[in-house]
Amino acid sequence: MADEPTSEVDFISECIDSFGGAVGMPQLCTEWFGNQIFWLVITLVIIYLVLAKIALPRIAAVLAERQGTITNDLAAAEDLKAKAVEAEEAYHKALADARAEAQTIIAATKADIKAELDKATAKADAEIAARAAEGEAAIAEIRANAMESVKDVAKAVASDLVGAMGTKADAKAITTAVNARVKG
Repeated sequence: MADEPTSEVDFISECIDSFGGAVGMPQLCTEWFGNQIFWLVITLVIIYLVLAKIALPRIAAVLAERQGTITNDLAAAEDLKAKAVEAEEAYHKALADARAEAQTIIAATKADIKAELDKATAKADAEIAARAAEGEAAIAEIRANAMESVKDVAKAVASDLVGAMGTKADAKAITTAVNARVKG
């Protein structure tokens, strides 16, 4: 019987060989399950206590602080958004007021320019009318003087023609004939 133990050391455990080494994987040895379970429970209890009393409260505090910061940031963002909307409305109102004021100024300036232009046009029309009247008077005078000169020349020519024909005409007859012919 080669399989039977030959010494007392071989019977110590079925998980330890004759040289004191483990046979196979020690975790799978059924003789040590009780010891492994005991230390497993102790380790899990310690891990649970460390997590429950130290780590998780710190994590919860960090998460609560983070949530509070996020909430505060969102509230601040809403406030800033409302202020931005108000500022935009104020800007649009100011822009509309400025445009209205500009239109008023433009209308007033146009009215002033039109009044000045009308005044200048009236003055220019008066000057043109005065010059036209002066010109018409001068033309009438020139025309009258021209007619007198034509009459004088016609009388002189008629007198010379009558004299060249050998007849003598009196000045009154020549004047009457020239006046009748000039009138039409």
